[in-house]
Formats: sequence, structure tokens, C-alpha cells
Amino acid sequence: MFKRVLIANRGEIALRILRACRLLGLEAVGVYSKADADALHLRYVDQKVCVGPPASGDSYLNIQNIIGAAEISKADAVHPGYGFLAENEDFARACVDNDLVFIGPKAEAMALMGNKARARETMAGAGVPVLPGMTSADLDESTALKVADELGFPVLIKASLGGGGKGMRIVNDRQELIRALPLVKAEARHAFGSEEIYLEKFLRKARHVEIQILGDSRGKVIHLGERECSIQRRNQKLLEEAPSPAVSPELRARMGEAAIRGSAAIGYDSAGTFEMLLDENGNFYFMEFNARVQVEHPVTEMITGIDIVAEQLKNAMGHPMGLDQEDICVNGHAVECRINAEDHHRDFLPTPGIIEKWVPPGGPHVRVDTHCYQGYHVSPNYDSLLAKLIVHGRDRVEAMRIMEQALQEFVIEGVDTLIPFHLRLLANPDFIAGDYHTRWVEQDMF
Repeated sequence: MFKRVLIANRGEIALRILRACRLLGLEAVGVYSKADADALHLRYVDQKVCVGPPASGDSYLNIQNIIGAAEISKADAVHPGYGFLAENEDFARACVDNDLVFIGPKAEAMALMGNKARARETMAGAGVPVLPGMTSADLDESTALKVADELGFPVLIKASLGGGGKGMRIVNDRQELIRALPLVKAEARHAFGSEEIYLEKFLRKARHVEIQILGDSRGKVIHLGERECSIQRRNQKLLEEAPSPAVSPELRARMGEAAIRGSAAIGYDSAGTFEMLLDENGNFYFMEFNARVQVEHPVTEMITGIDIVAEQLKNAMGHPMGLDQEDICVNGHAVECRINAEDHHRDFLPTPGIIEKWVPPGGPHVRVDTHCYQGYHVSPNYDSLLAKLIVHGRDRVEAMRIMEQALQEFVIEGVDTLIPFHLRLLANPDFIAGDYHTRWVEQDMF
């Protein structure tokens, strides 16, 4: 059990965790960098601690500073949110070593799933489908060429420790592979501290579909259905919806069962997400596992009525999961648009600045998860997410109609945002038909 949770994050997820803490009667501690002294969640926490200067490496990614903040504030648990230290096994171990409850999975499971090559092997051993590929730790040019020839081009080169769309490259022939191999290794070394890479077959028109799971410390695991995440640019998600227009109830059951098998194989005991690739023939393949709460978790909350963050907290407090698989029902359709401070006319260039006007939408079945307000300074130091706009409808058609109205109501002045992009997206015939894939925005929309 614990009573005071340090929220080791910023932005909208810090507020989201704070609300879940309040719901369960828990005290909350906020941390902030000097660039975030005006952060909205700091107005509502029981205590706040500055953890360093604006640079993430000196503040939100500084394990020593975060642990120190927990000691100063007398917190007895830490919630990492997403990004920053959320999937850092060293941080999870540091929390445990300092008698802090880490609200997330065990460090061992995190380390295993953080290595994408080892995760592939583990999932294959658990009977979860994986794409054909090779996971050798010492993948040199001659071996890579041989493997690629056997797989057939195109292939994907991926950093074993990669994530967030970084450390991967699609190659279409042998010459591209020869050029790309040292580049991906260098990027992997710079971003993740390891040159280890692997190859796998690239699917040209795949969909990105993920399964939300919940596990507890008693070995129980359930799934909450899928989220469709194929609307992306540069491997970064822009819109998510649930359920997926490409997933039948039978396929949902098979994907969910595979995710539960994979979770059991690693003894997973928290909220997590299996990211899958779905091909044009309805075959699915494990891509990676996110050992944390996802940015897009609200769409699942909207169609299931389950508070995923509260479930995380209750599990970390030692409570048995009060849900069974048969309790999970998909109700209607939900959509989430990420409202980023970006200009999609300039290749999604970030647009930091001062928010001069901020009027969020409202009405039945409309949810806005945000940390912004009029006068807020959008910092260039962090990601460009301003808000997550989530709506719920009785079906996909109604949900999209509600989303369109909500986007039209949303007034943000002072910085460019992706609202015009999302309105254009919702009017696209292919999107309306649910006929899209992970490369569709870049290849077909513009």
C-alpha cells in the first residue's frame, strides 16, 4: 500500500495521473523543470519539486533528481506516465532500491520487452505470430544481404532498443540496404546506446493495431480490445480509433488471446500494450510491446468504461483485479485526435509559442485531455502535444460526426495546430471508408 504518489512526468499525462490519484484518495506530488514552472498540474498537487533545468536529460530523464524529489516529498510510490523514464528498467530498479513502489511492470519484464529483438524471440516462443526476420546481435553487411534476399525486399532494419519511431529504415533493394545499415547502426548507437539491430519483412500496406492488456500481481491478465493506430506520419501516431474498422469480433478474440499468452510468458503485471501489424489478408504479427500506459489509452476507456490509470494504481497497491474477461464489453466507437502544435503544411514542423486564445469544445461524449490554457507557453524543449480530443458515438459514423463538430469548435490561437489536418482527414473518402494503412498519410493523403 502507499499514500503519496510522485508523478514523474509533465503535460497532460501528469494531470491524468493526478485525477486518478484523487479518485482513489491518494496524495500527489508534481515534479517540474524550470521551463514548466507554470504547468497546470502543479496548481492541484499536494507538493511540487523542481527537478532541474529545461533540458530533459537534466530534469525529467535524470533518475537521481527524480528519486531525490521522492525523498524530499516523502512520496512512497512513483508513476512514470509515458515517455521519459516510463520504460527505463534502471529507473524501475532505482525506485525499488529506494523503497518506492514503481507503478508499472517489474524491471525484468521491462528490460526484456525493451529489447525488440529479444521480445520477438520471446513472443514467438509463446505462440504469438511474428514477422519473418533475423534477430542476430552481430548483423554484418553480408549476413544482412543474405537474410534480405531470403525474406524478399522490402525489408525493415530496426534498432533492437529502438522505440517511438526512431532507429528504423525501410530498404527496397540491396544497394539501399548497404547504404542504410551503417546509418541505422549509428542512429541506434546515438539514440539508444547500442548498435544492435535486426531485420524483418516489411509489409507494404499494413495496419497498426494494438491490444490493451491489464495484468495483476496474482498472474491474472485480461485484454480490453484493440485500438486502430494506422494514421501516422514518420511512425508517429496522429489519430486513433476503437474498435478498428478492420477487425472482426473473431479476429479481436484471436489477437486478444495472443496478447494474453504473450503477457503470461513474461509474467506481466500492469497496464501494457501489444502493438501488432495487420496485413491485407487479416494476418496479424507482433511488432513490439509497450510496458506502460499509452498516449491513446482514452479511446479504450471510452468504449469499455474502464479507468486504465486507476486500475494501474490499484494493482500497484496490491489489490486483486476486480475484472474478468467476460466483463469487458465494447460499447460504441471512440476516436482520438492528437492536437499537436505543428504545421502540417510545412512537413509537420513544431510551432512553439504563446497560446493567445484557448477555447476547447464541449458537449455530450466529448473529452479533452490537456495541460494547456490561455497564456500558456508551448516550450520547444518537449513534444508538441497540446491536447488529446476524444469523442464517443454509438457507431463509427456518429463518432466521426461528433469529432468533426468538436474540431470545428476548438479554438486555439497563437500557435499552428493539427486541427486543419484532422478536419481534412475526416473528409477524405478513403478514411471515411476505413480504408487506410500506416503509410497512407504520407503516400496517398497529400
